[in-house]
Amino acid sequence: MSTDSFRSFQPSPPQVLSPKNPPVPSLYHLLRRRLSRSVISCRLSLSATMATGILKRAIPISRVATSSAARLLLARHHASETQAQQVEPKAKSTANLKTFSIYRWTPDNPSKPELQDYKIDLKECGPMVLDALIKIKNEIDPSLTFRRSCREGICGSCAMNIDGCNGLACLTKISDGGASTITPLPHMFVIKDLVVDMTNFYNQYKSIEPWLKRKTAPPTPGKEILQSKKDRAKLDGMYECILCACCSTSCPSYWWNPESYLGPAALLHANRWVMDSRDEFTKERLDAINDEFKLYRCHTILNCARACPKGLNPGKQIINIKQLQLAK
Repeated sequence: MSTDSFRSFQPSPPQVLSPKNPPVPSLYHLLRRRLSRSVISCRLSLSATMATGILKRAIPISRVATSSAARLLLARHHASETQAQQVEPKAKSTANLKTFSIYRWTPDNPSKPELQDYKIDLKECGPMVLDALIKIKNEIDPSLTFRRSCREGICGSCAMNIDGCNGLACLTKISDGGASTITPLPHMFVIKDLVVDMTNFYNQYKSIEPWLKRKTAPPTPGKEILQSKKDRAKLDGMYECILCACCSTSCPSYWWNPESYLGPAALLHANRWVMDSRDEFTKERLDAINDEFKLYRCHTILNCARACPKGLNPGKQIINIKQLQLAK
């Protein structure tokens, strides 16, 4: 290639820019600038769409239309700090307060027992009486004493008198309306607050020997004693008892003779072992409870059936025992 040809390919000297000589944008630069503006516009639209979608998922439209809490949330989201402070008192004024009058007595201060009032917001509490008691103990008065365990109506620990009726606090719903009164199981010695002494109740249960007794060895050594479905069905309505003492402490006969009358719960379990086809001490069991006070203090008032939280009928089982005594 000649020197003249080489010189023809040399770049031209840079153009001096001045206000009088502005650069002329090429087609490439114009397209690139327009494309950049379109991308920025798309990003802004996408961000707004995503924000709207997240807000709709967090607060469904149906709930926004019907829920005052959702409307309050939207108001706080869009309002200024001053407006939010004006909305807050309205939310507090909707609290659903309920008064619980609870029996209080402690051996550390052996004065007369009293009913102490506690107010709680039901909107911040579970639906059961036990939920209210736990809230009071955790947030208001740690000295409040009561028994509780399973919270499912299985253990029978939280038996107490609620608005005049014996029941389990974990299965009793908080009533609507005025104040609720909660006291210990009636006609029982109080240890503290809602905790009663169950010693006599358990001793009476122990006296009926609530276990399988046999005079002969099992048909198959080391194996369980089989029972037909028909014989097993005879135990329904008795084996479900959880020994909560709601029935016995609702019985007037048990109030009058707690040391001598066995009470509905113990007699129900006595009939449970009498009716068990695997037990061989039926006669001895009937003779042990054939007493004027142990058995015949029952006058079939049937408060026990009304009070049982498991829906059992101890009075029916006591009638069966009396019929078996006559048939001997």
